[in-house]
Amino acid sequence: MKKLVLTSMIILIGVTFIGRLSYLQLFRLSQDQVLEDPAIKLVYDYPERGYIYDRHGELLVANQPAYDVMVIPREVQPLDTLEFCSLLDITPEKFREQLRKARVYSPRLPSVLVPQLSKEDYAGLQEKMRKYKGFYIEKRSLRDYKTPAGANVLGYISEVNEWDLQRNPYYSQGELTGRTGIEKEYEDLLRGRKGVKMIQKDRYNRDIGPYKEGTLDTLPEPGTEISITIDKTLQEYGELLMNGKRGGVVAIEPESGEILALISGPTYQPSLLVGRERSQNYSKLHYDTIAKPTWDRSILAEPSPGSPFKILNALAALQEGVITPETSFHCYHGFYVGNKLRGCHCGGGVRTMNSGIFKSCNAYFAGTFRKFYEKFETTDMAMDVWEKHMRSFGLGDYLGYDLPTGRKGRIPNKEYYDRVYGDGRWSSSYIISNAIGQGEVAATPIQLANMVAAVANRGWYRTPHLIKKVNGKDIENDYPNFTERKYTTIEPQYFEPVVEGMADVYNKGTAYNLRIPGIDIAGKTGTVENYTRIDGVRTQLTDHSLFIAFAPVDKPKIALAVYIEHGYFGARYAGHIASLMIEKYLKGTISRTDLEKRMLEKTLEAEYAKPYSGEKFEINEHAW
Repeated sequence: MKKLVLTSMIILIGVTFIGRLSYLQLFRLSQDQVLEDPAIKLVYDYPERGYIYDRHGELLVANQPAYDVMVIPREVQPLDTLEFCSLLDITPEKFREQLRKARVYSPRLPSVLVPQLSKEDYAGLQEKMRKYKGFYIEKRSLRDYKTPAGANVLGYISEVNEWDLQRNPYYSQGELTGRTGIEKEYEDLLRGRKGVKMIQKDRYNRDIGPYKEGTLDTLPEPGTEISITIDKTLQEYGELLMNGKRGGVVAIEPESGEILALISGPTYQPSLLVGRERSQNYSKLHYDTIAKPTWDRSILAEPSPGSPFKILNALAALQEGVITPETSFHCYHGFYVGNKLRGCHCGGGVRTMNSGIFKSCNAYFAGTFRKFYEKFETTDMAMDVWEKHMRSFGLGDYLGYDLPTGRKGRIPNKEYYDRVYGDGRWSSSYIISNAIGQGEVAATPIQLANMVAAVANRGWYRTPHLIKKVNGKDIENDYPNFTERKYTTIEPQYFEPVVEGMADVYNKGTAYNLRIPGIDIAGKTGTVENYTRIDGVRTQLTDHSLFIAFAPVDKPKIALAVYIEHGYFGARYAGHIASLMIEKYLKGTISRTDLEKRMLEKTLEAEYAKPYSGEKFEINEHAW
């Protein structure tokens, strides 16, 4: 009996070993099993990221070779640390810290010790690497920017961190990923797919050749080429015009919703965030808390929209039937709220819609705002309708564009004012500032550009976006959110008198001196009062300059918003930049070279050097 049991156990153990060996020979190991096998080393082959082109096929971002010094901690043998650090141009302290991080990540998997060596550094190092066991050089590609502009649009790539590794198992230590802009938003397309080679090792930890003769190896797949909607020439030109100025410029093609230019000032050259100096350069940019070059004002700044917002109040009033284009109000060099006169610079007199728009009369729009609220039985009802109209233009919420950041702006509602004044304890006179785009309303430059695009289209817009083609194919079927029309709550017939008034802003109004020969433009100036507190005292600073426009009037090809911090009145800096951008895009050349020279050279650095705290006001302190 004992002999039978012993024989049975030997046979069972033998069958088990034979079965396991057969399985290992006949079936593939899973990736996790391969990673756990100490006799197999994985070597990754990283693909080139996809190229990025502008709307006309101009190359914006390509690739350049770079070299990472890799380490496998368990294979490291004693070495001359000082000599090795000298070759790598790092300190011994940095070397030890990177080696410690690599051991924490994995003793047997490769980690980046020194990233992104240049071709010159690599040439001097490669032949000496054989002296240092456990270290090797791995080739990869870095971005090569073919434009000095568009850093806020294109974004940058950097090494994955612990959070990236936990969130996405695709990545391993030392890989690169998109951090901002297009690089982040379309990371899955641009990164491609890395290849892998499995190397068999013997019991002495020496490489002896491909595992399973390379049958499990995979080739890298290069990243997908994409075209974005940006016009390279217009983007570069706009950034030059923003020299020494802070603000945002956004230009959109109204028919398609394609973003032609997305400019934030001040900015930086995207090439600064490439190579071994990337971290140092980024720290300098990021910690510049005064100019904030990494803070994208085109989608993050939320100024009061000022007078451009008046056109929405006019449209809402027309839609609700509380005024007609012929309705008039008298301007007494302003208008009264109680016994207090709120000022106006239109010159006074009787104003209809047309003159109210092209002269930017505060009294006309305050009267319109009051009549709107008087139509409804309660203020709450009026507020609900007003809010619905404003939000239908894409204000007060995220637009849904394809950038990984942004701000909502603000369209206040009844709940907002109930918290401030108490339920039922406020009326239109409390919020009359909203009539002229001050008060509690706020909008980002991209929202204002989208708003004017909707006006240019007479009542609809497509979500602003940057993606145009993927692998040479249009996005129509793959990105329906960017191709579907979004309709406002205003019927098309009510846009014509407003557009006529905006055209007269150029013909005989506040932008008369900004006319461009041969181009009919509709626009609206905005001078946004700018207050802060200095040592606890409410202090008025230089106004912000704001301008919206579209051209040509009848078949618009470009709509844009320009916001310049501390830029004086709307027709000054913002209006000048807007007119130059329109002419550059539609004509390709500039006829008013004196104006161009002035905008390229003139800065507002003296304004920005003035001390101020930047503290925000409470919402019931209107900026008059």
